[in-house]
Amino acid sequence: MTGTRETPARTGPAVGLWYDFRNPDPERPFGAFYGEVLDQVAWAEQKGIDSVWLTEHHFCDDGYSPSPFVLASAIAQRTARMRIGTNLIVSPLHDPVRLAEDSATLSLLSGGRFDLGVGQGYWAREFEAFGRKITQRPSLLEEGVELIRRAWSGSAAGFEGRRYRLPPLPVTPAPETPPQLLVGAMAGPAIERAARIADGFLSTQNTHHASYLDAVERTGGSRADARIYAGQWTIVADDPEREWARIGHHALYQLNEYISWGAFGPPDQVPRFTDPAQIVEAGAYRLMDAPAAVDHLAGLLRETPQIRDVHFWAMLPGEPVDSGSERIAYLADKVVPALRERLAA
Repeated sequence: MTGTRETPARTGPAVGLWYDFRNPDPERPFGAFYGEVLDQVAWAEQKGIDSVWLTEHHFCDDGYSPSPFVLASAIAQRTARMRIGTNLIVSPLHDPVRLAEDSATLSLLSGGRFDLGVGQGYWAREFEAFGRKITQRPSLLEEGVELIRRAWSGSAAGFEGRRYRLPPLPVTPAPETPPQLLVGAMAGPAIERAARIADGFLSTQNTHHASYLDAVERTGGSRADARIYAGQWTIVADDPEREWARIGHHALYQLNEYISWGAFGPPDQVPRFTDPAQIVEAGAYRLMDAPAAVDHLAGLLRETPQIRDVHFWAMLPGEPVDSGSERIAYLADKVVPALRERLAA
């Protein structure tokens, strides 16, 4: 049943989970894996987790999710309270009318719990495969956002831009609760664009918050009203060093794959990590137990009250689902209540 009951009042931002559905284990069938993860999401909601975020890539050997909207629909049917968002959809690869239609449908199915997060992308292989020019990704993103908003409004005025056109036809059904349209970015010009066109900012590793807020002011927005949705690269466990010794090789795979795709700059200019210890030394992942996580998050949220959501990887690529569930339970039982109490005080 699709739930529409009100979200309980809480102190501070939402605490959520981030999923990429990567499955590099050849012995684990994808169908069973999807089922386990959906069970985990429904259970996490009962544990008090507030949000779930889905991300997208294509043509990956490990099955990195190419269909976040389908997964979001399944999650909407399994949950009643969680907000569901994308962090993020590579919007230049898609027809923006279809993004608008799918997002509107998800909003209707979920009782208004869906938010659309998009970004301009970076992986040349995806752009080539979809027949897009990677050099046009800024204008593809910006025009796409404009067209999505127009589609959600129910306007039949049509659209004519450099990259897209829509004849004078309404896009129906319009969402009863228009999703927030969030934009992720890491480079300076992309952050400036996000500040200008988005309802909120999808951040990575808590970097660029100050840059985004400065850009909001420069583009005529209100710093106080800005919204940030912060993806965390942090392992929170009772004994985080022991946990890292157990799962760090999964993070090594995760980050080196991102580097090879160009996520952090030209792949031939960004060195790969050689072992899990190097990842922690570089600050690409942080290791914390519950008291340290509460201290860190409380400080982060007081310093940047514009943060509306912090979300953590539910599991690393190749890690058993039950292993990720142990950390989710620790987050829900030991971190979230203490953080709420700290923020309320």
